[in-house]
Amino acid sequence: MAALPTTSTASPTPEGGSPVTTVAGAERLPRRRHRGLRKFARNRAAVAGAVIVAFAVIVAIFAPWLSPYDPIATSFMTVRQAPSALHWFGTDELGRDVLARMIFGARASLAAGVVSVGIAVIVGVPLGLLAGYFGRWVDAIISRLADALLSIPFLILAIAMAAFLGASLTNAMIAIGVSAMPRFVRLARAQALTVKAEEYVEGARAIGLTDTRIIVRYILPNVLPPIIVQASLTVATAIIAEASLSFLGLGQLPPLPSWGSMLNTAKDFVEQAPWMSIFPGIAIFLTVLGFNLLGDGLRDALDPREQS
Repeated sequence: MAALPTTSTASPTPEGGSPVTTVAGAERLPRRRHRGLRKFARNRAAVAGAVIVAFAVIVAIFAPWLSPYDPIATSFMTVRQAPSALHWFGTDELGRDVLARMIFGARASLAAGVVSVGIAVIVGVPLGLLAGYFGRWVDAIISRLADALLSIPFLILAIAMAAFLGASLTNAMIAIGVSAMPRFVRLARAQALTVKAEEYVEGARAIGLTDTRIIVRYILPNVLPPIIVQASLTVATAIIAEASLSFLGLGQLPPLPSWGSMLNTAKDFVEQAPWMSIFPGIAIFLTVLGFNLLGDGLRDALDPREQS
């Protein structure tokens, strides 16, 4: 006799303990993860983005060992020298090696992207979960606050906050993180509104589980995939924002390097020393492209409609 098909169920126990999951249900989650990894690996653009991001991260981590020179050491004997065997990317207006400054500048740009997005996620996701789960006046207050911040263009808000806090890389990361926070509030709220109507959430509420436990154990795990995708895409936006703030003198302060501050300096020497602006611009372009390709690949791989 043919075996009956098994179904996956995950319902809370009457005692409020861990959900009861059948063997088929336990096997489906790793199967979905493997299917998502295989789909990601088949996406050449996503793999290329992951390679670019990994390369940038490795350069930032191992900058002291990869840099051929001290990034802040000046030499007036080598001012604005063109790329050569001695200085692969040339030198700047103070004789500093452009390649060394780009390698160390990767630290500032990537840190600004990752830390600022981390701030946005840590603050925005809990607020969005609270708004979506509890609704009513909690939703009204949080949503109106997010709408007010979203009414201001992202970069304009970041510039205003950075100018108010003062010029520094730390303040720039805070300004970018706060400016990006409403995106995660709206996304987490929308996902929470959808998930809280599911039967297993209603069942957990019916057996007396606390709201905190329901949010952490049943709603948050289902919200994480779109949050991860949005975070990877927002890192690219944050890198551009940091470069813009540094270009305006509101980010990394000299003599410490960042790609945006290097472009700010290079704008006065575009005709005499074009390599000062070309190489940092290419670095920003490739890194942002890498994060965008990675985010698009994660979005396709984590799409639940393709995982069933």
